[in-house]
Amino acid sequence: MDIHLQSESASFTLRAAALIVQDGRALLVRNDLLDCFYTVGGKVRLIETSTQAVLRECQEETGCRLEVDRLVFVQERFLRAQDVRHHEVVFFCLMKPAKLAPTEGACMDQPGERLHWVPFAQLAQLRLLPAFLAGALPCLPGEVTHIVSHD
Repeated sequence: MDIHLQSESASFTLRAAALIVQDGRALLVRNDLLDCFYTVGGKVRLIETSTQAVLRECQEETGCRLEVDRLVFVQERFLRAQDVRHHEVVFFCLMKPAKLAPTEGACMDQPGERLHWVPFAQLAQLRLLPAFLAGALPCLPGEVTHIVSHD
């Protein structure tokens, strides 16, 4: 069971996301239905750590067994969509470089989703969610950074 609470006017989700970077590029998911890019990841399940969740999501979405290097960001994201307020807490984990890297253009587990290796120099030109990653991925902080965003 995913950690997700829903009422008529608000929702809360606990998520884990993978920062997969290699050779000056980031592995991102492109969603043709939403015309945006985002990281590999998903909801944390009940009685599952954020590390376990990000490893599971990487396996499900890339087909590769990756390892966590370290936690980099904790983001509290507040947004409004279709008159419903949403609150997400996301743990962003940097993944260790993989011997067998995920394949460019591979299909994901959702319709319209594909994996793309995007050079850091192109990140600012994309509709990347969350937006702070465009500037953060090329120069990741050495300490865990807490980010609060209101979209």
